Amino acid sequence: MISAPSQLRCSTIAFAAFIAAVCIPAQAEKPIAEFKAENIAAMDKMMAGMAIKSSNDVDRDFAGMMIPHHQGAIDMAEAELRHGHNEQLRRIAQEIIVDQQQEIAAMRLALGDALPASIAAPTRPVAAALATSTHPRP
Repeated sequence: MISAPSQLRCSTIAFAAFIAAVCIPAQAEKPIAEFKAENIAAMDKMMAGMAIKSSNDVDRDFAGMMIPHHQGAIDMAEAELRHGHNEQLRRIAQEIIVDQQQEIAAMRLALGDALPASIAAPTRPVAAALATSTHPRP
């Protein structure tokens, strides 16, 4: 027969193992779920943006489809920066952001369109940035 303290110790260990088995995977799934959600949103936004009505100007239509395509790459690269851990892939994501922003600007300039104001690429969700910001909110 097992003594009461030994039985309690075994029960405690079993309970701790159960909690670890249930909770740790759930915590590990949160970042991948956020990453997947951000990528799905980026893809949906990109596909909607690429569905243009023809202007009967090949150049304008090309740029009109490529700009949302490039923005989709930027949005996905930002998700990698927020959630990824591989330093090589994070550097590639940074390069994608810079390169795609430059190509978007070049296409807009080629069409004679005005460039939007420049902003820094976020590395975390806007809500989290606002929550941790030391600046007053507007």
